[in-house]
Amino acid sequence: MVTLDVRPQLLDALSALRDRVAAARFPLPLPGAPRARANRDELLAQLDDYLVPRLREPEAPLLAVVGGSTGAGKSTLVNSLVGRRVSEAGVLRPTTRTPVLVCHPEDHHWFSGMRVLPDLTRVWVPERAAEEDLPLPEENPARALRVETAESLSPGLALLDAPDVDSLAADNRALAAELICAADIWIMVTTAARYADAVPWHLLRTAKEYDATLVTVLDRVPHQVVSEVSRQYGALLTKAGLGDVPRFTVPELPESAWGSGLLPATAVAALRSWLAHQAQDPGARQQAMARTAHGVLTSLKTRLPELAGAAAAQYAAALRLTSAVESAYDSEHARVRGRLQAGAVLAGDALKRWRAFPLDCTAGELLDALVESLGSLLLCAVTAADERVDEAWRREPASDVAGLLDRDASPASAEHRIGMAVRRWRREVEEHAEDEARFVDRSVAPDPEVIAALLATVLLGGRRARSAGERLAERMGVHAAQRLRERGGRLLGEYADRVMHVERERRLAPLDALDVQAEPQAELIAALSVLLRER
Repeated sequence: MVTLDVRPQLLDALSALRDRVAAARFPLPLPGAPRARANRDELLAQLDDYLVPRLREPEAPLLAVVGGSTGAGKSTLVNSLVGRRVSEAGVLRPTTRTPVLVCHPEDHHWFSGMRVLPDLTRVWVPERAAEEDLPLPEENPARALRVETAESLSPGLALLDAPDVDSLAADNRALAAELICAADIWIMVTTAARYADAVPWHLLRTAKEYDATLVTVLDRVPHQVVSEVSRQYGALLTKAGLGDVPRFTVPELPESAWGSGLLPATAVAALRSWLAHQAQDPGARQQAMARTAHGVLTSLKTRLPELAGAAAAQYAAALRLTSAVESAYDSEHARVRGRLQAGAVLAGDALKRWRAFPLDCTAGELLDALVESLGSLLLCAVTAADERVDEAWRREPASDVAGLLDRDASPASAEHRIGMAVRRWRREVEEHAEDEARFVDRSVAPDPEVIAALLATVLLGGRRARSAGERLAERMGVHAAQRLRERGGRLLGEYADRVMHVERERRLAPLDALDVQAEPQAELIAALSVLLRER
């Protein structure tokens, strides 16, 4: 017989593993990300709602969760096992919304607190409503658990009526899966008409995968086909490797048609007796608990590496996306430096203005044209980099990677930011020109705006602006002109670098915000290794 190991070291290792699982994130829309997120949430539910509480308090009552698809008769079954209506049954689908947990009064303290299912708020039915079988009050079904007590239920056993696992409401489906993960005993209910459906079989295969303590109930079976349906269902279970699972059949009765919500005691006597035996016989109780707990622990050997693999895929994709941005911007940044060195800014309208200066063009007009041309050069570089990034990102397996794009990275926004940057550069050039002109040892001080226009032409015009350098030296002197050109050159390089850096960082910002790191993969595997060693 397997027994539960409740050594403190095991609990510590399990707690550390739980924290690593909770920290794992899968934000990039890779093909396997939704499955990884679902697996992580399911694993967290099993750790928080079942495994850790069970290992810490093995003396707590067994929790049997009744699950199944819509209309399988779960609520009627629970009501009939208890002997009174504790869960609402009716013709509307889905019926069960707020899950109902029923236990013996002596066991109430185990479930009134947050030992299991800590994320669900506890609610109670007024005593008079319970005693007189009055309509149950309306509650907010979201994230709530109604706790009931019944003397008819065996001490040491609690029944939980879960929402439909195929509910039309996504929240109900998620809650049903979470509740099943909290069970010592999985009671899977299906009907004679739907026992071959995919939903119940998914639950059965999951229970087999986790080696959970499982029992199946074939509900609403017409008398005339009981033998045939039972035989076929048994054959399916055997084929699936579940032939040894306890199986109970509930015949189709008038009460099954949603009359009082209670079946005759004889209809559920076998199941009630089996559950009572699990709760009251020490050996059976230990076996039921230990099998499910060990099944979850054993499943970690495959589930944790799967999560680690998904985390690694996230990090690899993040690296590829980041590399695409850095490569595109580095390439365009180098091109900008080359174009500036070649004097490519002094072209088009800027070149016309320079040729007309100073007779038919003022210094201010020349500066305006040069600033506009510089802005166009930088904007073209940023646009080209973004186009390369878009093309690389579209080749990624992430189906919705476009959703990561920063809306501020649009051409209009980039044009505005670059325009502001080149205007600030112009103002600093003018300030430097004004500072140098103040100290020129000439009888007539040169016009600072003219000095700024000549300096900008020298910095942005390359060989075409050789005469601009000569004019600047004539007005400032050779040494002052050289000093001004060096200061202006450093300033131009700083602004060009800053523009490209800012635009690259804005493109990377959505990825940075996702904070996809390499550590989760190693941390998950390390936590699993520690846990396996402690086992």
